[in-house]
Amino acid sequence: MNTPNLDEKYRRLQDDLAGMGSVLVAFSAGVDSTLLLKVAFDVLGERAMGVTGVSESFPEDQKQDALVLAQWIGVRHRFIDTDEVHNAKYMENNPRRCYYCRNELYTRLTPIAVAEGLAAICEGSIVDDATDFRPGMLAIREHGIRSPLKDTGFTKTDVRELSVRLGLPTADKPSLACLSSRFPYGDEITVEALSQVGRAEAFVRSFGVKQFRVRHHKTLARIEVESADLLRIVEHREEIVEYLKTLGYTYVTLDLQGYRTGSMNETLKPRRQEPEPEPPLLAIETGGI
Repeated sequence: MNTPNLDEKYRRLQDDLAGMGSVLVAFSAGVDSTLLLKVAFDVLGERAMGVTGVSESFPEDQKQDALVLAQWIGVRHRFIDTDEVHNAKYMENNPRRCYYCRNELYTRLTPIAVAEGLAAICEGSIVDDATDFRPGMLAIREHGIRSPLKDTGFTKTDVRELSVRLGLPTADKPSLACLSSRFPYGDEITVEALSQVGRAEAFVRSFGVKQFRVRHHKTLARIEVESADLLRIVEHREEIVEYLKTLGYTYVTLDLQGYRTGSMNETLKPRRQEPEPEPPLLAIETGGI
């Protein structure tokens, strides 16, 4: 079977959104949801709206990005507060953490869509997201959320290429994830620790590093960067170590394996072959959030 080319996927995406009539897009300001919001606005105009959920787990710089990008697109947009960081199930940080986050967000988006008279709620999952453990997919299904990019076959390469064509400033933007993804499963998440990670990453980013993570292992900060930036981190190691220690870290390390998505899920791989005690959430198939 022939694989659809990007032009065909783009047409399918436009047709899919047009068929919905009106949409609310869960907008994180990442490369995927930005493209989705742009195409939704191009197709539906005022019948499209972006909503960004904000909490302590949402990087501060992404809030400003969301505001600027929505204005650039010209689409209606608003921020809402979400409260997942005060949910005990979320804060205990078991492998189902993302489910509680997504459930919180979609629970709050539903009445907004109803009040605005919008027929569908959409989110930015893509085909590539199926390669990692994504418990938030259950929340997507439970709330009837649509995933137009994934449904029309978009990969990350497709998203970036179409973003270039449409002139989106996010075409080469690094992949995003909430700050809670920096914590190993089982380590409790606190508002203070989220702030600590956020400030650590803001400082590392100031040296021109784009795609990276500061993984939080209690008193140890483990920095993951792409191979091209390893030397840059080493060159600024004294400044980075000094600043991260002021944040409360005792040890600062550089992960020689480098940046990779879902590195905290590596500890889950052996468990997937064992019987799961709670199949409704642990045994779901992977997908994107």
